[in-house]
Amino acid sequence: MSMFYQPNQFMQQQPIMPAPPRVISTKDHLYLKDALSWELTSMKKCFHFAREAMDPEIQMALDRTGQMHMNHYLRLLNHVNPLNAAN
Repeated sequence: MSMFYQPNQFMQQQPIMPAPPRVISTKDHLYLKDALSWELTSMKKCFHFAREAMDPEIQMALDRTGQMHMNHYLRLLNHVNPLNAAN
């Protein structure tokens, strides 16, 4: 018997959730609210600094990063939108 820790030795496999729950916990709600805020803030900062940058390469990199954060924000928003619950 080995005395060393093996990652799967004490962990039980969690079943995969087939569909999201119809109601989320307060903790999950607050986390999603924070995540939306982080993405929105990051997006705004990237777009602001892209306008401030003088180097076109840096402008493009910041713009792409801002687009990525906007995509993440919209994806999260789509998941929490009550109108999408029926779909």
